[in-house]
Amino acid sequence: MSDKIFTNRISDPLPMGCYNPKDVIFLLKNLNGLMNETDLQTREKRIQSGGHYSEMLPIEYEPTKEYLDLFHDTLLRSASKVAEAVRVVAELIVKRNGPKQVLVSLARAGTPIGILIRRYLLEVHDLDLPHYSISIIRGRGIDENAILYILQNHVGSKIQFIDGWTGKGAITRVLSQACSEFKIKYEFELDSDLAVLADPGYCVKTFGTREDFLIPSACLNSTVSGLISRTVFRTDLIGENDFHGARFYEELLKEEVSNLFVDTISVEFKAFRQRSLESADVNDDAEVTWQGLKDLTIIKDKFEIEDMNFIKPGIGETTRVLLRRLPERILVDNFKNPNLKHILLLASDKSVPVEEYPGLTYSCCGIVKRI
Repeated sequence: MSDKIFTNRISDPLPMGCYNPKDVIFLLKNLNGLMNETDLQTREKRIQSGGHYSEMLPIEYEPTKEYLDLFHDTLLRSASKVAEAVRVVAELIVKRNGPKQVLVSLARAGTPIGILIRRYLLEVHDLDLPHYSISIIRGRGIDENAILYILQNHVGSKIQFIDGWTGKGAITRVLSQACSEFKIKYEFELDSDLAVLADPGYCVKTFGTREDFLIPSACLNSTVSGLISRTVFRTDLIGENDFHGARFYEELLKEEVSNLFVDTISVEFKAFRQRSLESADVNDDAEVTWQGLKDLTIIKDKFEIEDMNFIKPGIGETTRVLLRRLPERILVDNFKNPNLKHILLLASDKSVPVEEYPGLTYSCCGIVKRI
């Protein structure tokens, strides 16, 4: 390993979030008391006029009782389906990397998925792998101090990056670029393979499914992701030797369902012990076609959208648009699609028009309003 990795020792992180530290350690700087959330209109104006999303925090959406009921109902109905996707992606990971590896999830959507993969490998393969959650930001790259910390503390272990799902593949490309830059700077090659639970965009090779279905953790924000905000990078708050930052919403402890989510899915893993011995059904030669991005190019032209960043495809990303942005409209493949209940509920709640767009690769797409 290159000596450059050890030139600057990175300090241990302080405890953060509401997960058991055996499940995950957040390599993030706690920004509580150092910054306030920005209201939706102001944040959208700043982003569209050149400001960067990682320099502001949105006000967390407070779900209605009807919406929370939908989360709990979806969790119960989809637990076995989510568990099966975890099984497939976890088997691929262990098949490719072997036992000496570190799971590194991308905060925050990747965090609960990383926990589930870790728990599956412990339950089924008796593999007790370290798991960290780190920041990656479009336009800013990956948190290099977090990567250095992991490499310094797990010499000789391979890093496996994990996220929740793919949209149009933006983070996939950011990760690939970041790994290339890391190699130039530190003379160490990282594997930019990104493992996800669902890959409806056809832009990664390690996934549990390519169906664009509702992963219950996509329904909510911090309350299902360890009470952590989205990650922040501001040079006035993040020093040279700091990790990227985030808020820890301790005031929401009574409302968190982070542990409920991972515990409910994990119960399903006991049934997989025998099946894991016969992993021939795990597809190890899936093609990356970027079919989703091809679809979006057509949508961009049809609706005269000037910037591809205004299109947020897939159930996970459309949910985020409805919770954190100002959507102009939502496109759905079929109004009868059972995966779209929470999308239609949120759109109705926020008076956002919904249009049927048959033949869509994804279940739905959110289009951000131009201000």
